[in-house]
Formats: sequence, C-alpha cells, structure tokens
Amino acid sequence: MPQRSAEATWEGDLSDGNGTMAVESGAYEGAFSFRSRFEDGAGSNPEELIAAAHAGCFSMALSNVIAEEGYDPESVHTNADVTLQVQEDGPAITKIHLTTEASVPDLDDDAFQEYAEAAKSDCPVSKVLAGAEITLDATLA
Repeated sequence: MPQRSAEATWEGDLSDGNGTMAVESGAYEGAFSFRSRFEDGAGSNPEELIAAAHAGCFSMALSNVIAEEGYDPESVHTNADVTLQVQEDGPAITKIHLTTEASVPDLDDDAFQEYAEAAKSDCPVSKVLAGAEITLDATLA
C-alpha cells in the first residue's frame, strides 16, 4: 500500500504565529493560524483537513460495503463535523459527527443503516480516530 504525506510549517509563537499546510499531491495548500483553529479567523486548520479525510474515507467505505452486498450505489455524500474542545489537559478532538446521504436503487433503509454502521467502524480513518466519539446520521435518498 502506498504511503501518503503532508507537511506543515509554523512560524512564531502559538497565539500570534501562522503557518501553512500542504499535501504531497499538490491538491491542497493553505494557511492556518491560532484564529483559524481556535476562533473564527480566515484560513484552514488541522481539524478541517481531518474532517475532509474522514468524509472521503467513510463515503468510499460505505460505497464498498453496499457494492459487496450486491447493490449498485449511485452516490454517497458525507459531511463530517469535527469538534475541538479545550480540556484540562489541553485541546482535544472529542467528537466527529458524520452525516451521510446515499442513493442506492432497491436498497431498504434497515439494510442501509446496517451497512452505514459497518462502514463507520471499518473506515480506516474512523479506526485511527477511535479516541473521539464518532456518531452517524444516515439517510437513504
């Protein structure tokens, strides 16, 4: 399996500094700062990139589970909300909520819910983020 990489550079102290993040493929490069991470400042942040990775991974995993069960998924759209909270021992990602909607002809909702839960458990990004509470709302279109 391939190894993927990204890089980040931070300049200055935590509250007044700033940085950039980039992924190996060149598909994303952007700025981040204390304000973009802990407040409502312009720029990205690590949690936003984790959300994108989780949404993408889960969508692929759910599509795969559905196909393995003999159905033909037309589309799977997922939104991931990552919660960063400051706790006694510092900031922590405490929760990730996935909201997904899929279009799958001839699939009933009970089976779809089962497949969605399986994908949530089996998605590699879910596995690496298992320290956070991961919740799911799944809708079959």
